[in-house]
Parts: sequence; C-alpha cells; structure tokens
Amino acid sequence: MSERPPISPRSPRAALEPEQVPPPPKRSERARNPFVVVGNAIITILIVLMIGAGGGYYYGRQKLEAPGPLTEDKIVNIPARAGMTDISDILQREGVIDNNRWAFIGAVFALKARSELKPGEYAFQKNASLRDVIGTIVEGKVVQHAVTIPEGLTSEQIVARLTDNDIFAGSVREMPREGTLLPETYKFPRGTTRDQVIQRMQQAQKRVLAEIWERRNPDVPIKSPEQLVVLASIVEKETGKADERSRVAAVFVNRLRQKIKLQSDPTIIYGLVGGKGTLGRPIKRSEIQQPSPYNTYVIDGLPPGPIANPGRASLEAAANPARTRDLFFVADGTGGHAFTETYDQHQKNVAKLRSMEKQIQNDTVEPADDAPPPAAAAPADTNPTATTKPAAPKKPARPAAPAGARQGAAQSTTTPPVVQR
Repeated sequence: MSERPPISPRSPRAALEPEQVPPPPKRSERARNPFVVVGNAIITILIVLMIGAGGGYYYGRQKLEAPGPLTEDKIVNIPARAGMTDISDILQREGVIDNNRWAFIGAVFALKARSELKPGEYAFQKNASLRDVIGTIVEGKVVQHAVTIPEGLTSEQIVARLTDNDIFAGSVREMPREGTLLPETYKFPRGTTRDQVIQRMQQAQKRVLAEIWERRNPDVPIKSPEQLVVLASIVEKETGKADERSRVAAVFVNRLRQKIKLQSDPTIIYGLVGGKGTLGRPIKRSEIQQPSPYNTYVIDGLPPGPIANPGRASLEAAANPARTRDLFFVADGTGGHAFTETYDQHQKNVAKLRSMEKQIQNDTVEPADDAPPPAAAAPADTNPTATTKPAAPKKPARPAAPAGARQGAAQSTTTPPVVQR
C-alpha cells in the first residue's frame, strides 16, 4: 500500500481560501493597437455629434415652423443697408419675432439667406413663422401702394400730387409735357422715385395711345396721335359722364368737319392759367374773345396742344366718336347735357336751363322783408359767361372750370354761330 501524506488540520477559513491566486488574463495585442484606440474615439465622437445634430435639426425645424408672436398683420419697413443683426433688432422690436434674436440669425444661416436679405416695406401675416418671415424678405415681397391719378388733371397738378405723397422719394427734375401722362391707378413700393413714377405713366400713355390709334375711325378728321390727345383732353374736361364722352366727341368732330370753331370753355381757362388747371372764378365776357393760342372761341380747329391729361375712355371716345349730327350741347340741369343739331333748338335748351335755374333760386332763397332797390348792372367785362351761357356741372374729383363757366360747344347769344346749312 502506498503511503498517503499526512493530513494537517486546517481551519475552515483557510480551507476556503485558494492556495494560489490565478494570474489575470493577458490583454489582446490587437486591443492595445493605437489605431484601434483612435478609431474607437472617433466613432464615439461621431455618434455623439450625430445625436446632437439630430436633436439640433429637430429643434431648429420646430423653431422655423412654429407660429410667430404677431397677433395681427403688420407692415414693417426695413431700411436700406440694414445688416442681418439690424434686421433682427427691427423685427424683434416690431414683435414679428420673439426675443430670441439668435434664433433668427441661426435660421438665416441655416437657410443660406444672409446675402439675400433685401430692404423694403414688408407685410407680415399674423403668427408668421421664422421661415415665412425670412422667405418674405428674401423674395422681396414689398408692399405695393395703390396711387390713383384722376383723369383730366394737368401735368402740373399731377406733379403736385406726387410731391405731396410721402411714399415717393426724390423730386421731379423736369415737368412732363401736357397730355403725356396716363391717368390710372398704379401700384408702387415705398421709396419709388417720382421720376420713375413719371416715366411709368408716360410709358403707359404711349402704349395705350398706340393701341387706340391703330383702331381709330379713319373718317375722324384727326391727322396724328398728338391731335387725338388734344381732342381727347377737351372731351375729358367737358363731361364727367362716361356715357356722354363719345357724343361730346362727336360734336367737336362734326364742327371740325364743317370748319366751325370748337368754342370750348375749358380751352379758354387753359389759355388763361395754363397748367394750374382751374381759374377759380367764372369766365368773364371779355375773356371769351381774348386772343390766346388755346382759346377755341378765337382760333380755328384744335388748339396747339392738350389742355389736360385725358384718360383711356376719352381717348377711345375721340378715336371712335358717336355717329351723330350734333353741333351743340348744354347742361340739362340733371348732371348731363342736352345735344342738338341746330342753333334754334340749342337756344331753347338754354332757355329751359335758365328757367330751371331761376325756379331753383326762387325755391331756395327767401326774399327779405325790406328788399333793397335793384343794383345797377355790372360792366360788361366783369360779367361771367354764365349770364349768357348755361351752367355745366363740375366733373367729380377733377379740377375744372367753375360752375357756370362750362358750356362746351354752346354758342354765346352775342356771337352768332357759324353753322353751315
């Protein structure tokens, strides 16, 4: 039998402890490679960056699309040469964006719009988001102001209106020629120069005049587009009713054909005051026969130039007048005119108008208890033409001759008409 080693007694604690601690496992040579270490670091950084970028994208998109603080539509003016920070300050001050100006600046960079921001006057809608605000400025959607130029104003009066309008800039360097501006409603952004406005009105007038001249009635005794503008300006000043323009034009065309003086009161006024457009009082009897290149009571045919800037409708009427034989017209007391072919019938219409005026005066003026004796007649050279000529109503929203000073082609009783029978 083999001999066993002697058993030495051990305590329980000693029996539980290992006789020899095992050595730690050896580290892989591959894990200790510096390239692996660097690669792990890069992957970790990339993962962190991707998570951050995703979070930033989500936050930025939410910020771009979130409704803005505006409680109602608002117009904001961004001046020229304003930088990105200046624009953010203006928008923040006007309540278009919230107090976080850096969100606007970050959005501008994110949308690559820094160099695309344009100055101007912009209309921002209620609760406009950052994307909407920046898009409006980048696209240059500036506010367009409607400006209406009434028909029948002279060039001097139109320039005065433009000068008084504060949405325009600069001054008019040269007064435009009479009749070269087209009265119409235009739209301009704030800051448009007044010379640009004049140029646009002149271009519109040339375009419209060319179109109307091409489709004119060839029987009309007008030799050039310039003469058409002259005739249209007289028609424009003679009536404010749209349905009368072609018939008023027919009266003057018939007179031109028969070599009869046009005898239009607005031409007298223009000969006296020129571009000011209005006399401010009735025409005197002495002024009816006062020599003037524009006084169609003295000259034959058309005056040398327009007496106002006619609108499209008057140009159309002058190019295609009504087919009538009328030679006279006078106010009918209702805002329109009565047209006749003969002087005798015209005189009856004048008498009818006088009777209506007298009746209206009697109905509206109460006689005094002690009426003074009648005054002596005024000298002939201070009586307005209304004493021999019927009153014509003023055209609405248009400076013209005073009431009683516009009779059109109606003849004065002191000057027999030249009518070919």
